[in-house]
Amino acid sequence: CKGAAMRGSDQRSGELFSYVDIEARVPSRHPLRVIRSIVNDVLASLDAEFDKLYADTGRGSIPPERLLRSSLLQAFFSIRSERLLMEQLDYNLLYRWFVGLGVDDAVWDHSVFSKNRDRLLEADVAAKVLAAVLAHPQVKPLLSDEHFSVDGTLIEAWASLKSFRAKDGEDEPPAPGRNGERDFHNEQRSNDTHASTTDPEAKLYKKGKGKEAKLSFMGHALMENRHGLVVQAGATEANGTAERKAALEMIDRQAPGTSSQLTLGADKAYDAREFVAGLRQKCVTPHVAQKSKSSAIDARTTRHAGYAVSLRKRKLVEEAFGWAKTIAGCAKVKVRGLARVGFHFTLAMAAYNLIRLPKLIGAVA
Repeated sequence: CKGAAMRGSDQRSGELFSYVDIEARVPSRHPLRVIRSIVNDVLASLDAEFDKLYADTGRGSIPPERLLRSSLLQAFFSIRSERLLMEQLDYNLLYRWFVGLGVDDAVWDHSVFSKNRDRLLEADVAAKVLAAVLAHPQVKPLLSDEHFSVDGTLIEAWASLKSFRAKDGEDEPPAPGRNGERDFHNEQRSNDTHASTTDPEAKLYKKGKGKEAKLSFMGHALMENRHGLVVQAGATEANGTAERKAALEMIDRQAPGTSSQLTLGADKAYDAREFVAGLRQKCVTPHVAQKSKSSAIDARTTRHAGYAVSLRKRKLVEEAFGWAKTIAGCAKVKVRGLARVGFHFTLAMAAYNLIRLPKLIGAVA
């Protein structure tokens, strides 16, 4: 039947040729435009570092620039696996534009993508990307170089508690079959006597009293206090001293041998005499929340108005951790081994900075 003349047709005929300009399909005010411009500048600044990772001869690999843009997309849009990332790259024009693929370019196999990305672990590329983002001309003016905050967060390992077996092999194995049962009651299990057969570098750790113990790593972030951007990040084994040790190392990396008086905000877990003394030796004023008893922080620090400001600002680091866990997949990482977990977490912190930049740069402009 003819139907109403104004009604559009739902019939479709195939096109022999397509003249799709991906650049024209992305709105001019899309926030990814600002992010992509900064990312491209960052990757261009790392060109010499990428050259060191590849031989002069041999079959062409996936360009490291595209590996990193794809990994950032995976964090931005909560894409849970490399297999799904490749699937969405195949049909999503926005993703293709961001990564640098044309309409007719083939996407990679997910296993090839994962293997190629492992090459970037060797050169600590995630940390270099984070540093290059912060050194970008549009980003550097946003940063404070005097006032910082630090914190740590637990990252659940990609390993089951059933894999936490006695090192001497004398404990009872799980029942046979898929997801076999195993009763752990009345057993004494510790990191000294047991280790995960799935991820030996993961440690059994609990967040606090009354909390369940899980196989975990610990992520650490050093944040500047002006806009709450992460300036240093990394991951370590989970233990009771890892947060304080990592904080001192991140301060050294951020301001090595400084003679300027810096401040560092932190929660009560950092209120330890050895840690506070270590900060003072580095010309860093410890704006650490006081314990109710036996605090290493006294009136020399708390009487200043800046101490209260630091205690308010330090909570901003929780926003970075919250974003990394709910959006970027860091609540329970899908990689194994400390090196891969550290790469994943550090790149997530770089991604957190990037998603905040469109609004921050726009506000300054």
